[in-house]
Amino acid sequence: MQLRTTLRNGRIVPCEPGNSLPMDVHALSDSQMRALGMEYVAYIKEVVVDGEEAFAIHAADGTPMALTPDRDMAITAVLEHEMVPALVH
Repeated sequence: MQLRTTLRNGRIVPCEPGNSLPMDVHALSDSQMRALGMEYVAYIKEVVVDGEEAFAIHAADGTPMALTPDRDMAITAVLEHEMVPALVH
């Protein structure tokens, strides 16, 4: 099964090919969940690097993309690349 992502009201909705109805996200495999929103979502997580607080930006599959000194800068960077920021606690 392949996934297609559609933005609806600022939310990413997984749909099966040929079907515009949202699918049940509880039925997604781990690999499908990692691929979900790959092109649209960037996750922002607070981290500690060399004893300093920073904010890491990761792609939906966990690939590191950037590191910023503060949360606002991370959000701005994600938005500038036309992606949706998702904060991870």
